[in-house]
Amino acid sequence: MVALLAGPGAAAADRVVVASKIDTEGALLGNLIAAALEAHGVGVERKIQLGPTNIVRGAILAGQIDLYPEYTGNGALFFHLEADPAWKNAEQGYIKVRDLDRDRNGLVWLNPAPANNTWAIAVRDDLPIGGRRCLQDFAKFVNGGGKVKLAASAEFVESPAALPAFEQTYGFHLAGDQLLTLSGGNTTATLRAAAEGTSGVNAGMAYGTDGELAAFELTALCDDKGAQVVYAPAPVVRAAVLKQHPEIATVLNPVFATLTLTALQKLNAEIAVEGHDAATVARSYLKSQDLLP
Repeated sequence: MVALLAGPGAAAADRVVVASKIDTEGALLGNLIAAALEAHGVGVERKIQLGPTNIVRGAILAGQIDLYPEYTGNGALFFHLEADPAWKNAEQGYIKVRDLDRDRNGLVWLNPAPANNTWAIAVRDDLPIGGRRCLQDFAKFVNGGGKVKLAASAEFVESPAALPAFEQTYGFHLAGDQLLTLSGGNTTATLRAAAEGTSGVNAGMAYGTDGELAAFELTALCDDKGAQVVYAPAPVVRAAVLKQHPEIATVLNPVFATLTLTALQKLNAEIAVEGHDAATVARSYLKSQDLLP
């Protein structure tokens, strides 16, 4: 998909190319960024829901897009530093990815939101795993022969920071016949599959800010042992573009400061559960927070 994008400088000279990932929250955050910038007089070209992480990351490194929302914890993957404990601390993880991307790639991380959209495993409320419904209870259920089938994206199944990290930390393993791998990274699909029991699925990949959990009668299993790193969403912009448009930081930092876990869950639910258009939800939220001039 990246190859189909125009190269650097091909867009109108004064327009900032805003992209996002393909999932629900990607659509929300990308539209929040685009709408806020446009309202403050910055020309925008939208590439919202461009693709999964590798596609969007590759596009900004190639200069084919200028700005997109990313998560601090993905720095572990980008820089092959999965074992660094800094990623499990919100402030330390932000500082590390900010400095590494600035020095190596000329990318600037603006202020992150006060939310953690970490990967999670959610299960149907009727799955009899017992205990406090945490991952150690899930592991005990799996290891005891309990029937489990997890719907997840290929990225979740394969990334060392996702399912393998849960398995290693809690001592369980899901075999191939216990997985339903879906294309893309949209948790709406994985959670719906769990809620509806599609192909025997009773568990699904989730994110901490998913709005569908309560609506689908699913519970995100608590991660007492800290298998996951902190994934705080933040705008990432090419340094050359920020130099040309320094107002980007002035506009976006106040927007992301309002995006708490509760706020993101509510906004994501408006899109994924209630079926509202992501661009409309984003603009309505900005108005409600007095973030539009």
